[in-house]
Amino acid sequence: MTSRRARPPDGGYGWVVVMSAFFVMGLTAAVLKNFGLFFVDIQSHYRILTSTTSWITATTIATFHLGAPVASALTLQFSQRVVITVGGLLSASGMLLASLDLSLPWLYVTMGILQGTGIAFSWIPANSMVSHYFVHWRPIAYAIASSGECVFAIMFGPFFQWLIEMYSWQGALLIIGGMQLNLCVCGALMRPLEMNQSSVQETKDSLEGDATMLPPKKKAIFQCSLLRKPELSLYILFAIFAAAGFFIPPLFLVPFANSLGMDRYWPAFILSVLALADLAGRLICGWIANMRLLRNLQLLTMVVTLLGVVLLLLPISHNYCVILLFASLYGFLFGCVVAIHVTTIVDIVSLEGFDSGLGLFMLFRSIGGFIGPPAAGWLVDETKDYSSAFYLSGLCLISSAVFVVLADRRVQRRRAEAPCVVQAISQQEGREAGKASSGPGCL
Repeated sequence: MTSRRARPPDGGYGWVVVMSAFFVMGLTAAVLKNFGLFFVDIQSHYRILTSTTSWITATTIATFHLGAPVASALTLQFSQRVVITVGGLLSASGMLLASLDLSLPWLYVTMGILQGTGIAFSWIPANSMVSHYFVHWRPIAYAIASSGECVFAIMFGPFFQWLIEMYSWQGALLIIGGMQLNLCVCGALMRPLEMNQSSVQETKDSLEGDATMLPPKKKAIFQCSLLRKPELSLYILFAIFAAAGFFIPPLFLVPFANSLGMDRYWPAFILSVLALADLAGRLICGWIANMRLLRNLQLLTMVVTLLGVVLLLLPISHNYCVILLFASLYGFLFGCVVAIHVTTIVDIVSLEGFDSGLGLFMLFRSIGGFIGPPAAGWLVDETKDYSSAFYLSGLCLISSAVFVVLADRRVQRRRAEAPCVVQAISQQEGREAGKASSGPGCL
């Protein structure tokens, strides 16, 4: 079976897109990952409970995920360049307005809703561009792009702590907002990949849909019908449970270290080491995924399960070196998960449905991201111990691995049935033509 498609360049200007996405990840996800540095200062400033403070981050995470389908739809309607530029303006506005420190609800609106929407409008199109520019090198290209989150997080840990001490947390937010205006520059570099006569060629469609491109823009619409795929529904359940555990450790690691009597720069150093391990995990896992030694879903199951186990063990010891070791393992495995959990959507819905699938994935993931941090904060308030937050995170991640296994089984069953469907169509065409068909039967 052949199809006329425009094949992604798999290089060339695609590497400029990768570097632009690298900076997008750093100026969005890395900033969000270091929100924990503001946690204690905001809590003491307003004299509020841990659970109340955690709602700021929870609102940001939830808005980020809820805005993902909107970002996907706008990307299909306009272009990645336009949506990322708008996202940069929203992110910067959120931080700049938050620095005014008008009230606690004001922080929910600015750091929460505005910042979360800006992250969604920047992060989603950046991932989309990388996926559409690459086929063979897609895993390693995405790993390089997503590593921007780690590289910037390594620098942001001590840098944000220094900003807080020099200019207060309000002044630090003002400076960060100015930095995020550079997202508009990143958006300007995102040149749309257009179909043209010179790039159209006859190619065979692979089972994974790797050699496919989005249809022409007039046909590109958001596909809610993808929810009918059982494997995508299972993958969404994985996203909900995983998100409930993903966003707890970065938020509570600094307060946990502070509760042990460590100097304030040591927790920031832990975040930098964690980000360095995260970077190694993304690059190594992206390289392994590119070698196709294991299916992406198999690899994802392994690293998610190990990640949950590490988080269960992290708070057992109160020794700084042991905590640093487990934080490094957590960072490495977290990077492994991030390197493949988005590109794996292509295996489930094909590249034609990637934008819509990613939007739906992020939308439902908001449930876990919105519930996880406040639930962990409530546990900390009840037990007076930050360890309970890490226990909750580990259990959520181990539970999410079960749904990855089930999704993998559904995908393999679908691929096994695909040749049988093709043979059945051929036999039907043969009967209509009055010809006998032969070939091995399908059970």
